Order: sequence, then structure tokens, then C-alpha cells
Amino acid sequence: MIQTADSAKSTLTSSQRILLALNEAAAKLEAAEQAKTEPIAIIGMGCRFPGGANDPQAFWQLLREGRDAVREIPSERWDVNEYYDPDPNVPGKIYTRSGAFLDRVDGFDASFFGISPREALSMDPQQRLLLEVCWEALENAGLAPSRLAGTRTGTFLGIGQNDYFARVQLNGGKPTEADVYATTGNGFCFASGRLSYILGLQGPNLAVDTACSSSLVAVHLAAQSLRNRECDLALVAGVQLILSPEITVGLSGMRALSPDGRCKTFDASADGYGRGEGCGAIACKRLSDALNDGDRILAMVRGSAVNHDGPSSGLTVPNGQAQQALLRQALEAARVEPATIGYVEAHGTGTSLGDPIELEALSAVLGEGRSPQQPFYVGSVKTNIGHLEAAAGMAGLIKAILALQHQQIPPHLHFETPNPHIRWDECPARVPTELTPWLTDEQPRLAGLSSFGISGTNAHLVLEEAPTPTVSEPANQRSLHLLALSAKSDAALAQVAGQVAAALTARPDLELADVCQTLNGGRSHFSHRVGLLASTLPAARELLEGLAASNPNPDVLRGEVESGRGAKIAFLFTGQGSQYANMGRELYDTQPIFRQALDRCNDLLATELEHPLLSVIFAEGDESPLLNETAYTQPALFAIEYALAQLWLSWGIKPSIVMGHSVGEYAAACLAGVFDLEDGLKLIAARGRLMQALPSGGAMAALMASESEVAAAIAAVAGGDELAIAALNGPKSTTISGTEAAVETLISHLEGQGVKAKRLAVSHAFHSPLMEPMLAEFERVAREVKYSQPRLGIVSNLTGAMAGADMATSGYWCRHVRQPVRFADGMAVLAQRGYDVFLEVGPKPILLGMGRFCLPENEALWLPSLRPGQSDWRGVLSSLGHLYTRGLTMNWPAVDAPYASQRLPLPTYPFQRQRFWIETAGQSRSKAPRAAAM
Repeated sequence: MIQTADSAKSTLTSSQRILLALNEAAAKLEAAEQAKTEPIAIIGMGCRFPGGANDPQAFWQLLREGRDAVREIPSERWDVNEYYDPDPNVPGKIYTRSGAFLDRVDGFDASFFGISPREALSMDPQQRLLLEVCWEALENAGLAPSRLAGTRTGTFLGIGQNDYFARVQLNGGKPTEADVYATTGNGFCFASGRLSYILGLQGPNLAVDTACSSSLVAVHLAAQSLRNRECDLALVAGVQLILSPEITVGLSGMRALSPDGRCKTFDASADGYGRGEGCGAIACKRLSDALNDGDRILAMVRGSAVNHDGPSSGLTVPNGQAQQALLRQALEAARVEPATIGYVEAHGTGTSLGDPIELEALSAVLGEGRSPQQPFYVGSVKTNIGHLEAAAGMAGLIKAILALQHQQIPPHLHFETPNPHIRWDECPARVPTELTPWLTDEQPRLAGLSSFGISGTNAHLVLEEAPTPTVSEPANQRSLHLLALSAKSDAALAQVAGQVAAALTARPDLELADVCQTLNGGRSHFSHRVGLLASTLPAARELLEGLAASNPNPDVLRGEVESGRGAKIAFLFTGQGSQYANMGRELYDTQPIFRQALDRCNDLLATELEHPLLSVIFAEGDESPLLNETAYTQPALFAIEYALAQLWLSWGIKPSIVMGHSVGEYAAACLAGVFDLEDGLKLIAARGRLMQALPSGGAMAALMASESEVAAAIAAVAGGDELAIAALNGPKSTTISGTEAAVETLISHLEGQGVKAKRLAVSHAFHSPLMEPMLAEFERVAREVKYSQPRLGIVSNLTGAMAGADMATSGYWCRHVRQPVRFADGMAVLAQRGYDVFLEVGPKPILLGMGRFCLPENEALWLPSLRPGQSDWRGVLSSLGHLYTRGLTMNWPAVDAPYASQRLPLPTYPFQRQRFWIETAGQSRSKAPRAAAM
């Protein structure tokens, strides 16, 4: 007797039950505590930083080469000569001419995000930058942004100023048409809110302003939200643009800035910070989810903490004790010892007051338990790109992630004479002035990261390098791959192709399967589409280069999806006569879904057939005599078509209507839910067996004549009662069936009238009076089947119209044996309903030719599943590519995941930017058109 857990509990004594409850409660508490400290996996990132660092790879090059991105304030921001005075005591002036700036911040791909030019003009360029960089971070993570709509994805933004709003307010000195967008285009809450709105995200959404610590505080809040399961994915970003001089004037009055615009962190020459701008974004998940989802983990947030300086000697003066408390709190949250931290990305602004306080706090905490032979390294990205203020923490975070990934610490710039106010002989820190290998023992690399706000809010993160990925060899290899690319314009599509081709050239060691998985499933798909068929990485690269150069190639399938008009797909299931030995064999050997479906059919037919179905279909050599016996032909076709349908469905190709031809209607009805697989096989096996038992001698022929012409001829010839119209395959395509003598008589009669005829090789005269002897026994079997109303649109062979309740009866299937197949009428119904994609689900594309003949004016897409003499895999993959370019939505993970092992960092979308900029009075109109193409 099996005892359930509940019944077992009932036999316990009261004390045992109390002990059990206490143990269960303790286990739940332990799980809850573990959830609070679960590492947060960073799975994607994007950035736009000074010095041309427009993506993480370019940023790493800037860092590892030790480049200084500081330059003179660009003239398009403001006239530096008008505001500059080297004397810091002159009010209303700035005593620095330099900073770290981005290029072309006036550019934006408004149409990509569905934003009108009028609205884009009034939007803070920080909002525009966020949209692009966050999109890139998601694509870098291998997450298609368009598939996140409706998900619990949180958005956490660090932002601290808006220099552009003054332009909106003062545009011409009077209210403008842009006023309607001024609020939503410039409020901080709208900067984060617009991200969630555009992407359709429904997780927490907030903008954080704690000055210089804003974006790191946002990371802390995102980690908490993930651990509390308020969201399942978090998008965290920081942004800062310097578009007008007012804040720089204010900082000059505070003597906070360095005259040369550079952060000379930890150096004796440190004399203030240099301002910088940029945007960074990360995508992150709980570690357990990232591992389960097969994400590419870049690094992990082990722990974080936020506090405030409290009472210090001034509002903007840092508090060393508060910094020490912050570090201890973050280390405790991360559950790591201070001596295990190998590198700290310091706040390090380069001020004579702040640098010593920060390094003293780091030394006091991280020096605990550390041997003199194991110093930690400390550096600051601000020496490269300036202080990005609200985005500074994100810049430091991305630098630390890259250092962990590359196991190298970039050089810290402008460190020539150590700051004399720092007790270097007692400090366990080292400042790397050249690219330094990050050596470690067998323990994972750990990094600390600090951001301190000028208002006193401090944040610290503890990062750990990503776990070693387990790259397993895929169970299957495939001989051909489909690479899908898309864009919102032909120009962007060519650019995408060129960028991917360049990436494949730079990384010839990549696996094509991984490339396909990354780009097919990890990108949103737009109206301009191509599908590339390639067997190797060099072949794919050649096709991409040809696409970028507009060179046509038959292995590049191309299409443009009309806006607001989705493709309507119908499945056509082939009838008898399409069978051949080893049909679908390559799919059976390589496609698990197809194989499982066919194996299931084989098992269910074991009691219905004398020989196993698979041995009949997959015979040795090119011949299979049993396959042409009706008793085996019909269940074999049903099984192949059912398995093909399951394969297409697994890839996301779902019809809204189906139609079969004769035997094919059984597979169509099964897919539509009229009967289940077991009953469908039982019915088709009985049909084939009973037909096989009928006397031979019947004949069939295809006539190039209309239904009325053939019906009149049958009525006119002798033996007409032994004849019937078996199928109406087109306006001038009618198939007859009956005794051999009667068929020959009718052919002679019509050939005399100039009608062409073709005799068909058949075992029996299907859909004719010769079928009637089997009907009684077939009806007995049909009555044992359980029927249901169709759950999917299905066109009836008997009526040529949409099937209704009548199809869910045994009588329908008995009449189906005898009455003609009204295929032409069915095609007319499909055309009237607007179907423009027809996929033949069967071993031969017979119905495609007949369908085209029925609808000569229809500009439809006609696609086969299989074709004799052609690779099965190439056939289905080519049709899949055509379906993609027609606009159908694929289940790309199901298509690619069985063959790939990892996601790759590949090029992101090439935004096609235009200039959107409101000029101020001091700007030249000739230099700054309002919304011109860039």
C-alpha cells in the first residue's frame, strides 16, 4: 500500500508533528535567507562613453590602451570663449576649457522607436540615448527586446540633471508647438517610464537621483527587487549629458573642477575633477534563472550596500567612517572576507580632500586579514573619461566587468607622483599604471566598486567573476543553417549584414550554430528581412558580405513585411500517391520532434499492421513494395504528415486553417482536434485495410475538363453507373474513378472531343462505387471513434466549404470514402478568406501545383515540406526561411537551441539617426538644423 505524505503525517504524535512543522519552517526560513543573498547575474551590457567607446568592446580597447578621452568643450554645446576665464574667482565663469564628451548627441533614430520628429525635438537627448543603449544591452544579452512586452522586467535609472530643458523652455522666447511634449520629454520619471512604455515592461520602474552615486544606487535597488521577486529581469542604466554651461559654472564657483578637465586620482597634482558624459546599461537576473535560461553571464553582483555620510564637516564633504561602514556592510551582504577583494574601482574623483579619505577607508577595511604580499589594486575610470556624475557608477561597473572578463586590470592614468596626504607605506593598495594581469589562486576573482554622491549618499558593490561556463557539445549537428537578419530599412539591413560579416571575420573560431542562435532568437525582427542558408561560417560570411554589397544570391531569401498585415498561413495535407521509400528519413535521423511523433505513430499502429510502420517507410534501398499497398500507404502518409505538422508547430509555424486532399484530410482533422492521434490512426488504418481487401481492377484518370463536362460525359457513355467523379482539383482538372472498362470508355469518348487525359497508377478506384462494399465495416469502426468539434478552421473535402459539426460524426467519414474531393472549391474558400501562404504538409508538393492552377491570379507563397531527390533538411529549412521573410513569427529557440551551445556578443542594431536639436540664441542656425538627416 502506498502511503501519501498527508496520510503519513496523520500517524504522527502531536510532538512529532510539532517537530516536523518546526523543521519545515526552519527550511523555509533558510531558503528565504538564501534568496536574500542570491548573486545577481549580469547578462548583458551596452554603453556610449567618450573617446569613441560606443560599445563594450570599444570601451575595453580604450581602457586597456590607457587612452585619455578629455578634449576641449565642443563648440556645439556652447561658446567656451564666452564663458571661460582662467581666474577661478571670477563669478559666472568657468575656469576649465575641457571635459570628456560624446560625439553627435543631437542624433536619434526616432522612427525606430515610433516617436514623431516633433516629439523627438522636445525630448531630452538623455532619454534618446537611454533608449538606444538599453536596447543594445538587451541585444548584447541575447534577449529580443520585442519579446519582453508584458513581462515583469524592472527598469532602474540613475539620472541627475537635464541641461536640455532650458532649450525647450526658451525656444524663441515663447511657447511653441513642442510644449505638449515638454513634460514627458524632460522629467526624470519619464526617462525611466519611457523605457518601460516603449518596451512594454511591467516590472518596477523608477528614476534615482543621488547625484554621483545615482546609477550604483539603481543597481543596488535592482538587485533587491530581483531577490524579492518583484521582477524577473532588471534593466539598469545611468545617463549624463552636459549640454549647457550652467552647472559647470556652479561647480566652478565651488572650486570642484580641475582646470585641465582631468581627474588625476591619487596623484599629488589632484586639483578637482573633470566632467564627463555618457550612458551605460546592464541587464541582470537572479543567478539561478540565468543558469536555467542558458544566459551568457558576464559577472555577478555578490552584495551591495547604500548609506549616507551623516554629520561630516560639510554637506559635500565625504565621511571616512561612513565609507568604512558602507564597505563592511557590502562585504557582509556578499558573504566574502575583505582580504579576498583583488581590485577596487574607486570613486576616485581626483580631489585633494576626497582621495585620501577614500583610500584610507579602503585600507582600513580591505587590509583586514590581508598579508603584505597580497595587496589589492585600485583604479578609477574617471582618469580616462572624466566624472560622469549620475552615470559614473555605471561606467565604473562596466569597466570592472570587463576587467573580470579579460582577467586584466587597465592602467590608471595621470598617476605620476603619489598624493603625499596618503600614507602609502601603510596602504595595502597598489595603483596599476600599465595593463596588469589579474592573477589569483583557485578562488574566483572579486572586485569592489564605489560611488559617493556629492549630497552624501554612498553606494558600494561587490562583484564576482562569472562562473566558468559549461559548454557542452550539442547532441545533433546539422548540415545547413538558417541565419535570420532584419531591420527597419534596406539601408539598415545592409549595415547589419556588414557588421555581422566583420564580426565573423574577426572571430573565425565561432560556431555557425551559436551565431544563428544568438541572432535568430536574441534579436527583434522587423519588416525588412533576409534568411541566409549556409553550411559553414565562411559561407555565411560570404553571403553577408554579398548582402551588404547588394549582390543577389539564391541562398539569400529576402522579403519585406507590409506594416499591419500579417501573413495568413494554411496547411495543405497531401493525399495518396505522394508516398515514396525513405520519405522523411533525414528528418527522422536529425529532428527529435519529428522522430518522437513518428515513433509514437509506429507504436500505436503496432496492433493494426502486420509489419511495423517504420520498417515499411524506411526500407533498405530505394524500393518498398509494402509502402504501395493501400493498407500501409494510408497510415504511412498520415504518420509522416502528422510528424511534419508537429515539427512545424514546434518551430512556431501555426496555421489558422487546414485542408487535406482525400487521405490528407485525416491528418488535417487530427491537427484540428476532430479526433486524437490514437483514434485518427485507428480510423486511417481501418480505411486502408478495408480498401486493400477490396477486389482489384479499378482505375482512375485525370481529365482536363470541368465538372459539368465530365458529368455530362459520364451520363452519355455506357457503363456510367460504374464511374464517378473522384476529385475536382481545378476548374479544368477532374479526376474520374471506376471500373477499368468504364474509365477507358469515358477516356475514349472525351479524347474524341479533344480532352486530354492521364491514366493514374492506383491500386483501387478510390471515391467510386467500387468502395461501397467496405462501407458497412468501416462505419462500425468509425462509430468507435470519439469526435470533437474542430478547434481549428478546416475546409471539408465533401463540401469545399468550412467544416462544421457534421465532420465530428462517423457518417461524415463514411461519406468521405465514397464522395468526390472538392479541392478546387476548398482553394476558392481559402482565397476568399485572404490566405496567402500555403504550406504543403506531405512528402511531395503535389497540392501546390494544383493550388496554383486553382488560383492563377493569387500572388501567394507556395511552400513544400519535403521533395523527393532533395535533402529533407534543406527543404524544410528553405521553407522556414521563406516563412520568416513573409513575416511569420518563429519559435527560434526550438529551431536553433538543439544545435548551439552558447550565446555570443554580436553586433547590435545599427540605428539610423537624424539630427533633432533646439538651438539656443548663441548657436548658428546654419550649424544646427532642427531635424535634418545625419
